[in-house]
Amino acid sequence: MILHGQAMPGNQSQPWLVFLHGFSGDNREWQPAGETLDRLPRLYLDLPGHGASADIQVASFAQLDALLRATLDSYNILKYWLVGYSLGGRVALFHACQQPAGLCGVIVEGAHPGLTSEEARAERSANDSQWAASFRQQPLPEVFDAWYRQPVFASLSDAERSALVALRSRNNGASLAAMLEATSLARQPDLRAALRELPFPIHYLYGEHDSKFQALATQVSRRCHAIPAAGHNAHRENPATVATALARILRLEIKDPL
Repeated sequence: MILHGQAMPGNQSQPWLVFLHGFSGDNREWQPAGETLDRLPRLYLDLPGHGASADIQVASFAQLDALLRATLDSYNILKYWLVGYSLGGRVALFHACQQPAGLCGVIVEGAHPGLTSEEARAERSANDSQWAASFRQQPLPEVFDAWYRQPVFASLSDAERSALVALRSRNNGASLAAMLEATSLARQPDLRAALRELPFPIHYLYGEHDSKFQALATQVSRRCHAIPAAGHNAHRENPATVATALARILRLEIKDPL
């Protein structure tokens, strides 16, 4: 079993860019920001419970990591960068902390390194269980309208929120609920110590209006990049600037003009 993906050709002598979307997104989420990086081969994946991988379920981060490895093997991807947003960023950080052969570096946007107390884990577990029940039992437009009114999305305008609600409501509620439970922040280990030991670079993008994740950024990496005119979902709100940031980072790190 492997994840569904959309591969884009590029210079096969260069490392692949493997893009991981956020909760309730799919492989299209990163494409506007990634399409300008056409010198590099790119793979846009659907995570379990999402897009064309909606029928795939995992029970833990370890199972998801094994599935990601199998997917990369199926494409014969030997050298790669991971680029992940929010949930996809957490998946990328977990994968990086296993120090897999072939991983050259990681770029995350709005990704949490993990909770640090049992009290916080218990609170998050209860909160995610409530959301999972809503996804299973209630109409998705209602659930997503409430989802995008959480404080982390406070920078969204009414029109932006409505557009996201319409887009995300195309998902399957039960599939989203299963993935939310399996990859809850309550079940993710605190990765901070492991991240400090990595032999490859991690870059962190955050929207300038996303104060929560701006504060978390320096706990993940010394290589932090603010994206202007954006909140938590910076690559959707300001794709051109995120694309520029990705190109700048990759020019620096792979030492090849894009």
